[in-house]
Amino acid sequence: MAVLIKLIIAHLIGDFFLQTDKSVQKKEAEKLKSVSLYIHVLLHGLLSWIALWNIELWYIALFIMLSHLVVDVAKLYLTNKKNKRWLFLLDQVAHIATLVIAWLWLSNFNIVMPSLSSMHFWAFIAGMLFLTAPVSIALKTFFTRWKLDPRKVGVDSLKNAGKWIGMIERLLVFVFIVAGHFEAVGFLLAAKSVFRFGDLNRESNMKLTEYVLIGTLLSFGIAILTGLAYQSLL
Repeated sequence: MAVLIKLIIAHLIGDFFLQTDKSVQKKEAEKLKSVSLYIHVLLHGLLSWIALWNIELWYIALFIMLSHLVVDVAKLYLTNKKNKRWLFLLDQVAHIATLVIAWLWLSNFNIVMPSLSSMHFWAFIAGMLFLTAPVSIALKTFFTRWKLDPRKVGVDSLKNAGKWIGMIERLLVFVFIVAGHFEAVGFLLAAKSVFRFGDLNRESNMKLTEYVLIGTLLSFGIAILTGLAYQSLL
């Protein structure tokens, strides 16, 4: 299981931390002609190889790299404005499924798995990484249907402040759940409600209030489920 978690960490790093918006735009515009596409795929192969930490398993890294290329190319040619959100989710499911296949392949060849404590460590790292950029991008993609113009709703805030607040709150919720302090999650939600929804009441904008409420519930919900998933491994 620890090997699978390491491969998932490598995937999260490659897809969400080492890929810029500019490179994504180049891939979408140039598709198979995009150099960014091949750099991205090669990077995934390298990260997978590092995660496996065994030079003799190069064929597994190659399998992951080629599978990633196939999935990404399919997404590039199938994506449009109507299905962008769902293809984003299907794309990630396909990538994770590929990693599961690679892991099962290794298991059939009796690859020695690390200790259980190591699995818990890597699961914790995977949970922390998942709750930062990946969830932020997923929520941003989900909310494209209700994209609000801050100038029209009279909201003046720091650049990317909402994204950073969301990541920090999810990490805190995850840590609280792992530590078994569920009451702290309620306190955090109450504290955010006091500050955030107080401002929204002054703005008197129903759409913005609903937008923030849905985002908050989704953000907290995902963090809680991730924490509970980690606890189930203990």
